[in-house]
Amino acid sequence: MSTPQAQPATPHFANYINGEWVTSSKTFESRNPANTNEVVAVYSKGSAADVEKAAAAAAAALPGWASTPGPGRGAILFKTADILEKKFDQIAAEMTREEGKTLPEAKGELQRAINIFRYFGGEGSRMDGVMVPSERARVHVFAVRKPIGVVGLITPWNFPVAIPAWKMAPALIAGNTIIVKPASVAPLCAWRIVEALHEAGAPKGVVNFVAGSGGEIGAALVNAKPVKAISFTGSNDVGHWIHQEASKRRLRIQLEMGGKNPTIVLGDADLKMAVENVVNAAFFSTGQKCTATSRAIVEDSIYDKFVEATVERTKKLKVGDGMQPGVEIGPCVDEGQMNTVLKYIEIGRKESGEPKCGGRRLTENGLDKGYFVEPTVFADVKPEHTIAREEIFGPVLAIIRAKDFEDAMKIANDTPYGLSSSIQTSNLSKMFDYVYRAEAGLLTINLPSAGVEYQLPFGGTKDSSFGPKEQGPAALDFYSDYKTVYIKY
Repeated sequence: MSTPQAQPATPHFANYINGEWVTSSKTFESRNPANTNEVVAVYSKGSAADVEKAAAAAAAALPGWASTPGPGRGAILFKTADILEKKFDQIAAEMTREEGKTLPEAKGELQRAINIFRYFGGEGSRMDGVMVPSERARVHVFAVRKPIGVVGLITPWNFPVAIPAWKMAPALIAGNTIIVKPASVAPLCAWRIVEALHEAGAPKGVVNFVAGSGGEIGAALVNAKPVKAISFTGSNDVGHWIHQEASKRRLRIQLEMGGKNPTIVLGDADLKMAVENVVNAAFFSTGQKCTATSRAIVEDSIYDKFVEATVERTKKLKVGDGMQPGVEIGPCVDEGQMNTVLKYIEIGRKESGEPKCGGRRLTENGLDKGYFVEPTVFADVKPEHTIAREEIFGPVLAIIRAKDFEDAMKIANDTPYGLSSSIQTSNLSKMFDYVYRAEAGLLTINLPSAGVEYQLPFGGTKDSSFGPKEQGPAALDFYSDYKTVYIKY
């Protein structure tokens, strides 16, 4: 009779303060949203007191890190990228098990994070300033960048490695010290970045990591005296709260929040390509992208054909555990998010009629242990309907009829949000008309609305964003300031 094999213990991940791994008697766990029987990890639950310790450590480390030459800071970022690359398969699998996105999507996101660290590692050797001639004789003038100080970084669960990377890397290369607060639903990827920075030789106190309650730790970050700036990605409600509270202390703030992103489909578009782009942007990553298409605004001349083709393509999507080959759509990240999506589907039924496809929680074929929702398409949605106005953050697409290009532009811009927007057309004149009139920070043409590159500015307008843009060269505008110098010789 064989001896039963002992199950491996669930790994426990500590907080990281002043170069040390700090455990807590209080813990919380993350579970696999595709199979809630699986506990992925257990985390030390941080407190406001931990944030205070982290802020003090970051403040003490600031002078040394700020005075480290930029190429030296860059070398640590390059090493961090190399370490993440060596653990590539492990971290990607952990992302899929904890957040739910498919393994190919997880690998793509992790590669992006690695690229971000290398991109900003290179910025250490070319940190720009300003040098212009003075009006006065024998006076030399220039301006150099300087760090802001201690920065609090609050990151979401939907891109658990890319968003921490695009906040941490520019903050560090500019000479700031940081405190990272990841989303409690999926902290592991951010923890892996911190682990890699530790292994790469980041000095004590330069990087700090505190996981736990968003309310307690977020408030502690905003109120910690050494903290001079907050960068946040998440919901509009929390972003507005941070704006109010941080403004009381005149902190520098950067907020990336929600979106209700349109894709306009004109009659001259390549129909097959337009359908693929909309389906990709609406449903991949389970629609849990702030840049996802949630409104398809379709010109009347091809409306019926587009709806038919989109429904047909959506029905072919394979939903399941993201670790399984061939799966295209994973689960919602947790029960709360799934219930929110199902609530909006019921609202859609009442306002717009029965969906053309989808609309159910999936429990058959072994999916009963996860938070799976069918990709759902509503047609004949009116611009004033709730599912055309409010962010759902799930696999739900509202298709709206427009009379013509002008009507489509009006509907697309009629939203308090302004993050991402797309148009599908072969008309060059309308492309440029759209570029100059669309009220969004990210525009795509004949591409999905979701999918951005790290070497360009990222951010929206209206209620979607506040403060300087993220990513690319624009990132340094938030994480640094200028010191202007006049020399008489």
